[in-house]
Formats: sequence, structure tokens, C-alpha cells
Amino acid sequence: MSNAKTIRWGIIGCGNVTELKSGPGFQKAPHSALVAVMRRDGDKARDYAQRHGVPKWYDDAAKLIADPEVDAVYVATPPSTHKQYALMSIAAGKPVYVEKPMAMDHAECEAIIRAGREARVPVFVAYYRRMLPRFHKVRELLFEAKVIGTPCIVNTVLYEPHHPRYHDRNNLPWHVVPEISGGGVFMDIGCHTLDILDWLFGPIVSATGHASNQLQAYPPEDTVSMSFAFGNGMLGTGLWNFDSFKHHDCIEVVGDRGRISFATFGDGAIRVENAEGTREFHVENPRHIQQPLIETIVAELTGQVGACPSTADTGARTSWVMDQVLREYRTRASAEKR
Repeated sequence: MSNAKTIRWGIIGCGNVTELKSGPGFQKAPHSALVAVMRRDGDKARDYAQRHGVPKWYDDAAKLIADPEVDAVYVATPPSTHKQYALMSIAAGKPVYVEKPMAMDHAECEAIIRAGREARVPVFVAYYRRMLPRFHKVRELLFEAKVIGTPCIVNTVLYEPHHPRYHDRNNLPWHVVPEISGGGVFMDIGCHTLDILDWLFGPIVSATGHASNQLQAYPPEDTVSMSFAFGNGMLGTGLWNFDSFKHHDCIEVVGDRGRISFATFGDGAIRVENAEGTREFHVENPRHIQQPLIETIVAELTGQVGACPSTADTGARTSWVMDQVLREYRTRASAEKR
């Protein structure tokens, strides 16, 4: 693979996330090409291929993986099939890029990691915020400019109104069907916050939490609280609620000489408060938000300088944290079903 001039990608699951966030990134990244897509609905796969100028389409994942013109595979299906398709790609000797969360739980992540190591096939995970310019700016402010001194604690909060797409209990999106998603909206998007904290401050080594289903609009949890500790001694708290009166998204890091705050989602201001006053920094996100991370994967696979910062190991750590936080709730919910 290191001698390849261009990495030819195949996508399994060409749904909404691939339309703008990721799909075009494979076409626009240097030394990268998107040559095949797959969706179980063949008509939708063909439509995607025609609209995006992709040469081939499939309605069978195994056929896409076996295609000799596909060098690497992007698994963009819901989490319930991440392990299956990742293992199939690894068995075929093809590097795999898996959507977040990496799998249904940490045990499935470990199975993917073992298979990749034994076959010596690279595995990457789509925690693309690790390569977004705005989070690199946060990292620069924290550890190069040291605008808040030594970071001591971190508090993260995300709350937002109940989304209309969850109003019909008989036609729920897969994101809140635990058998497909692994959990609720916390699993789907809370993982982004946990991963960026891992990237900024190192692994979370201890986590406990509580979850509840306050609105009862769908089967899994809609509210989550947690406390956690990093290996460097920093402590943190987190709170997610998806039935609130308005949207609020904030990661607050407090140090011994100041405070920095920023959102996980969007590209709002990065706010710094210290003895010099209050300053704001604005850094826009790229149009194809996964492209910067895709470029690091392609660079690694083609033997260029650098490596992708979002690996199977880092992705599994975030799944482990979510498992710790949701363990009690899942056990209780399972018992109530019996």
C-alpha cells in the first residue's frame, strides 16, 4: 500500500453523512479517489453514484470489498454493522475507516482491534474533529500560548430541544433504536465531545454516570450525566439533555490562570478569559468536514509524512467511556424488559 500513488476508496452505506460531510472528501483529498459505493437499496446506490460521479455502485457489501479496484473501505452504516463490515474488510487485507461511534460497545471495538493487529491492516475511526482547524486552535491556545495556565478541570454541557423527527414512535430514526445504534442521541453525538477531550487531555481513565429517559419519546436514554478523570489528574463533568427548551453547547476548561470555552458542534467563537481580559477567536469549519482527517489517512497509507490521529485504539477508548457511563442504565432497562 505504501507504493500506491492513489488510494481508491469504496463506501459501504452511502447515506446522508456521505453526501457532504465525508463523501466528497475522498474525491478532493490529494492521492485519493472514490471509485465505488454500496447501499442495500440498489436504486439509491446507483443514484448516489450518478450524482457524485462515482464509477461503480453495489447493493452487496461483500462485492464492493472484493472489488480489486477498491484499495480501502469506508464503513458509513449504523453502528450495528460496523464490526461486521470492518472485519470483512480486514479479512480482505483492506484498510478500513469506520464511522463513529466505532461499534456498538467496547467489546466489539476490541474485536476489530485484534483483527486489524493480527492481519496488520490499519483501522481508522471518523472522529474528524481531531483535524479541524478550530480544535487545533484550541490546542494551540491551551498548550503553546498557555492562555489559561495549567488546565485543572473541564465541564461539558449539551442540551437541545426534542427534535420533531422523534415524535412518531412507530417510525423512529435509527439513532434512537438501541438494537441499531447502541443507545440514544448521547451515543450518536456525545461521543464527539468525549473523543475531543481525549485528544486534548489524554485518555479518560475513570468514568461513572447516570442516565434516564425523561420524555419517554423513544426507547433509549435522553438524559445523561457523568463525572470522569484523566490520566494526568484533571477532573471533569458532563451533562447531556435532549428535551430542553433551547440549544446550548459548551466545553469549559478552567486553569490556574484563566478559562477557555468552545462548542463541540458548529464553528462558534472560542472564548478566552484571563488576567488580560476576554478575547474571542473565530475559525471556520471546512465545507467537507471530514476531509482534513481523510487526508491524514491517505497520507499514512501512501507512506507520506505523518499519521492519522484517529485510530482504532483512540476510537475504542471513547466507546469504553460510554460503556462505563451507561452500564447501570442499560442493566436496569434490560431487567425491566424481562
